[in-house]
Amino acid sequence: MLKGLLLILFWGSVFIIFYSYFGFPLLLALRGLFFPKKIKTSSSFLPAVTVIIAAYNEADGIAQKLESVLSTNYPYNKLEIIVASDGSTDGTNEIVSKFEGSGVKLLALPRQGKNQVLNNAVPTASGEILIFTDADSILPQDSIQNLVLPFADPEIGGVSGDYRHASKNVKQEGERAYWNYDRLLKQLQSSGGSVSGASGALYAIRRSLFKTLPASVTDDFFTAMQVVSSHYRLIFEPKAVAYGPVASSAKEEYKRKVRIITRGLHGVWLMRHLLNPLSYGFFAIQLFSHKLLRRLIAIPLILCAITAPLLWQFSTIYVVAAIFQIVFHSIALTGFFLRGTRIGQSKLLSIPFHFDMIYYASLVAILNNLKGKQFATWGSERIANQ
Repeated sequence: MLKGLLLILFWGSVFIIFYSYFGFPLLLALRGLFFPKKIKTSSSFLPAVTVIIAAYNEADGIAQKLESVLSTNYPYNKLEIIVASDGSTDGTNEIVSKFEGSGVKLLALPRQGKNQVLNNAVPTASGEILIFTDADSILPQDSIQNLVLPFADPEIGGVSGDYRHASKNVKQEGERAYWNYDRLLKQLQSSGGSVSGASGALYAIRRSLFKTLPASVTDDFFTAMQVVSSHYRLIFEPKAVAYGPVASSAKEEYKRKVRIITRGLHGVWLMRHLLNPLSYGFFAIQLFSHKLLRRLIAIPLILCAITAPLLWQFSTIYVVAAIFQIVFHSIALTGFFLRGTRIGQSKLLSIPFHFDMIYYASLVAILNNLKGKQFATWGSERIANQ
């Protein structure tokens, strides 16, 4: 009886882990291969757009941000820029005011959290397409046009851009591996339907699809899911790039992951109707696999770690499984202690450390949701780096 339960827990956990990291991408690839969905674009499609930038104490970089947006090759007469300042006290508002002659509008608001300032900014926008971009990300000249072109297809309701690190010298190979894997998933999802999220650094939706944001969710995920909920496609456009900062330390990256996963899980709960395959087809499976199962992956990992040693006596496969986990987590722990050194930044140490950090952040996020703890206010990566 006990052996049977242990076997079910072990092999069930192994299946979930392998499905999440290998089976799910394979399923996406097969769907894109056999059931591809094309996008109708037109280089002459240039609708009026509004770029909305939520900012909190971004004095060090807001000028560079606005200059990057103003220097894009999108027609100036069809480009509106709104900076929604969330109670900034460091001179951000004064810097933005200097750009008002260039068509930039400042919306100075009391401190209330990113989502609420976005809720206040959208009604003031005049563009047919709303573009949301982080204050600390820089846009190349062609980013906005590449982001907007897919909207020529009436089936497209939202487009996610591609987030890349501003510095090509990313020291943490673990973080690089994570972003490359996530980019691959977005490409596979987009080739056959919709992606299950958008990059907060740069994404766009049709104005008619915006819904009021609750305070306790990530704006990019919740807004993106509203697009799918309205039965439009949400796609990934790798040519629409936004360059953003790298976390200054593992501690700051961990805190960011906890905040994002906590709010992401809550967002899935609020949008749980999308998990119904009878209404949303394959996307329901995709959302469950990518945004729920993968964020709960720490649980089957723990179950594997507990059950493998208890099953040693029955087969060497459980001995191998236990040893593999001990070695992997030992390497991750070594990566943690050596994270500030050159050796600690190598692939061998930083990749296991980065993934273990995500697993631990996921556990904390699960507990946060069970306790009802949420994050309403926010801070920029630039502030975190100071």
